Amino acid sequence: MEKSIDSFEALTHRLREHPDRKRVAVVCPHGESTLAAVKQAEEEGFITPLFVDDADPQAASRRGVELVRQGEADILMKGLVQTADLLRAVLDKKTGILPPGGTLTHIAVAQIPTYHKLLFYSDAAVIPYPTAPQRREQVKYMVGLCHRLGIGQPKISLIHCSEKADAKNFPFTEDYLQIVDEARHGTFGSCVVDGPLDVKTSCDLHSMEIKGIRSPIAGDADGLILPDIEAGNLFYKTVTLFAGAEVAGVLQGTLKPVVLPSRGDNHRAKYLSLLLAAIAG
Repeated sequence: MEKSIDSFEALTHRLREHPDRKRVAVVCPHGESTLAAVKQAEEEGFITPLFVDDADPQAASRRGVELVRQGEADILMKGLVQTADLLRAVLDKKTGILPPGGTLTHIAVAQIPTYHKLLFYSDAAVIPYPTAPQRREQVKYMVGLCHRLGIGQPKISLIHCSEKADAKNFPFTEDYLQIVDEARHGTFGSCVVDGPLDVKTSCDLHSMEIKGIRSPIAGDADGLILPDIEAGNLFYKTVTLFAGAEVAGVLQGTLKPVVLPSRGDNHRAKYLSLLLAAIAG
C-alpha cells in the first residue's frame, strides 16, 4: 500500500513514479504565470497542453469544454478569460460538463508550514451558502480527493465558530449532526466526519483536550468543510498571507477536473493546481 501524500513534494514524487500525461485544455492561454505553470508541468512530464485560443473568449471557453466532453482533454484550465465566461460554458445544460443534478464546488488543499500534513478545505470560490444537499456533496468530493492522495480514512471536520449545534442562530449546524450520523453509517465511504468543531480544535489536539472535547478528529483533521464562501475565502486569504501557505485547488462535480485559478495566483499556485488536477482526474 502506497504511503499517503502529505506534502506537495510528495505529490510531485508520486506523479513522477506513475507517469501519466494528462491532456489539459488551456482556455485563452495568455499571461506569464499561466504559461510558466503549464510549461513547467509539461517539461516535468505531467501534462500535454492543448491551447485553445480564439478572439472570442466565450467561443474559446465553449471549445475547451467541448474537448473535455468529447474525451479529447482530461483537464480544463482557465487562462486569461473571465471566470463567468468559462463557467457559463461548463454549466451549459446541453453542452457543458456538469452532469444533470450535479453539484459544482471548489476543493482546495493547503500546505501550511505550521501543520504536519496537507489540509483540504471547501468552498472558497463557488457556492455562496451551501444547502444541505450541496454540503453532503462537498463532503463526498473531499473524501474522494483525499482517497486519491492515498489517505485511506480521511478525517473531515464540519467547521463552525463553536463546538455546539445552534439551530436558532446557525441552522446549518443542525444538519452537521445528520451528516456525522450518515458518515458513521458509511454514506461517504471510508472516512471520519465530526462537527461542529472550530478550526483550532480540528487541527490541534492540545486545544481539543483543554476544552474537554472528545472527537474522532483528535486535532488531526485532513479536511475542513467551511460553512460558506465568506469563511472559505477568509481562510484562504489568511493562511496564504499570514501563514505562508501554498495552495492548490480544483473544481469538483464536473466530468473532469477544472483548474480555475484566481487572478492573483502566481505561477507556483497554478502549477500546483495542475498537479492536483492530474491526480484527481
